[in-house]
Order: sequence, then structure tokens, then C-alpha cells
Amino acid sequence: MAGHSKWSKVKRLKGTLDAKRGKLFSKLSKEIMIAARLGGGNFLLNPRLRAAVQSARSKSMPNENIVRAIKRGERAASATVSSVEQVLYEGYGAGGVALIVEAATDNRNRTAAVLRSLFSKKQGVLGGPGSVSHLFLRKGQIFVSKSALQEERLLEAALQAGAEDLVYYDESFAVLTSPNQFHLVAESLRNFQVPIESQQLTFLPQRIVHISDLQTASYILQLCDVLENHDDVLHVHSNFDISEELLAKIHPN
Repeated sequence: MAGHSKWSKVKRLKGTLDAKRGKLFSKLSKEIMIAARLGGGNFLLNPRLRAAVQSARSKSMPNENIVRAIKRGERAASATVSSVEQVLYEGYGAGGVALIVEAATDNRNRTAAVLRSLFSKKQGVLGGPGSVSHLFLRKGQIFVSKSALQEERLLEAALQAGAEDLVYYDESFAVLTSPNQFHLVAESLRNFQVPIESQQLTFLPQRIVHISDLQTASYILQLCDVLENHDDVLHVHSNFDISEELLAKIHPN
């Protein structure tokens, strides 16, 4: 399986991913709302909600914010008025880089119009459904710090839990699962006393686009940045790789 996009590393390098706590809490609240709207507010019956709340708590989100988001999601489930829903938008950036944008919106057309403008301003183009999703695999990722657990023990627990693969990153292991087994595997790992650092459903690229041109790299990073900072956007997935040397030219320390 191809490696993950360099964008996740770029976000840590730049420190721009939801730098303001209010913006981070807003995104987390939307994920909790969607989980509660789709599966109800009962933790025992809704593993997606459990995962969303665990993620929020790991980011020090106040409990009252969590409870409020769950209640809003439950109200939305029974309301006849429009409510926040999760939507995927797909497109291409400079250099033919593919991007999938996960958004939470109460107005698909409004969000699409805004994203189309953002793509265009950074030499990209917003496409239609299916335009780039075939280039990715939908997977669950469960991260465990390398300092927290020995590889042999994690591998044994992951296999017993029903995971598909174990991937090695600089400081973490990533347990990969199918989407429909994601929450079950995470719960099983916790039962095996595995200290989970974070977990997420993601899109893993099947083919990496290596960028060597400075201007192209700059456009791609700018596009990912403005997308991440839009209020409706939850996650951005892409398939590019930029060398450390080129990153240093764009964002010198």
C-alpha cells in the first residue's frame, strides 16, 4: 500500500492545524453532532460517537461542549429543518495532485461554491463526485506511540482484533482496518490495554505524486492551508509528497 500524504507532516511542521482552540472545538463539535445525528446519543450503541468523544477529550475539549454537541445532534435527527451533514468534495490541485475534502455543512451548494473558489485561486479545480476518490482507499487508522508499546505486543493484539495491517511512521505505529471494522478494532485494542494515541477514518492514496517544482509545491501547500482553515472543512486528504529540502525553501525555519 502506498504511503500517506506529506500533508500530515507539513501540518505538524507549520503548526497551522487548528492553531486556535475555538476553531478546533468547532470542528470536533461538528463531528460529534454528525455521529449523534446518525447513530443516536447512546455511547453503548454508537461506536462512532464514542470515538468522536474520545477524540474531543484527548484535545481537552470541555465536557459541557461535548454534551451540547450530542444534544444538538439528537435534535437534528428528529428535526424536519435542514441540519449539518457530512459531505465529500473532490478535486485537483497544482501538478495534478488529488484532494478529498471532508466537510460538515448545512448547505451543500454554498460550501461547494466557496471551495470551488478556493481551488481556483490556488491553481486547482473542484471536480464532481468520483473524480479523484478512485485514487484512494477508505481505511481506519489507529495510532499508537512507539514509546508506549512494543511492536510484537501491538502486532499480536492487532491481529486478534481483526486489523488488516500495521504501518510504521517516524514516532507511531498505525493499525489499519476496513471502514466497517474500524470502531470494533479500536474497542478491541482498548480491551487488550493498548494505549491508543488517536484514531480516524481516512483516505489513503494508492499512488503518490512527487512534487519537485517550487512554485507547484507552494500552490499545493497554500491550497491545503486555506481548505483546512475553512470553518466547514473537517479533514483534507491528498496524494502528494514534497521533499524536506523543498519544504525548507517554502517554509524556512
